[in-house]
Amino acid sequence: MKSALAAVALLAAALASHAQTASAAFPYEADGATAADASSEYLAAKARWHNELAAFARADQERLPPPGGVVFVGSSTVRMWTRLAQDFARVPGGVVNRGFGGSTLADCSLFARELVVRYKPRQVVVYAGDNDLAEGRTPLQVLDSFARFANTVRAELPDARISFVSVKPSPSREQLMPQIRETNHVISAYLNLLPNSEFIDIYTPMLGADGRPRMELFRGDRLHMTDAGYRLWHSVIASHLPGADAPAVPASGLP
Repeated sequence: MKSALAAVALLAAALASHAQTASAAFPYEADGATAADASSEYLAAKARWHNELAAFARADQERLPPPGGVVFVGSSTVRMWTRLAQDFARVPGGVVNRGFGGSTLADCSLFARELVVRYKPRQVVVYAGDNDLAEGRTPLQVLDSFARFANTVRAELPDARISFVSVKPSPSREQLMPQIRETNHVISAYLNLLPNSEFIDIYTPMLGADGRPRMELFRGDRLHMTDAGYRLWHSVIASHLPGADAPAVPASGLP
């Protein structure tokens, strides 16, 4: 673990010194030919997520979210939070859901400008990482992706708060629990070095007294969450958002 923490410190220093490079690496499509266009990783991800990115673009054409709100970005756990806007209705500026199912933290780092920076939020809440681990990435590789995501956001939005929701303990991925715990640990340590940021722990309250995932929080696929899971998330995350500690409507799934 000491070596992992040392790696966190080294990574933080190295990536912070290249924040401007990171922010320029993946510009908007409308910006024309740039270094991003030469990135095979970016182009492959763009092709893979074409339909999702196009859907976000259409939504923005219909109604571009105002600046100063909170953007939620990440994998299917975010995408499937269908009552996100209602659950956090009192957040000044509103909330924007930019979750895309099956995505990784690596994907989020590639699309940080398209999915976060363009909306000029006061805060970004990111949940991803378990898909990265399931695909075979190591905790430090997941940390690297998050650090690049954070640096891209911070370079252009220096006052935006960055909140990382810990990787959840899904029953279908219980064999990955050691990697999940280490990922949460190293990202939490990294955030301790990053001003105006925070680590939101949902891992712990999603465990039962036996230290295993609470099955009632998960659907039959043992990966995605039930309404009870989203109620738990709402109760934990609300205190981390401006104006959200007293929601105007019940949390997801309540009558």
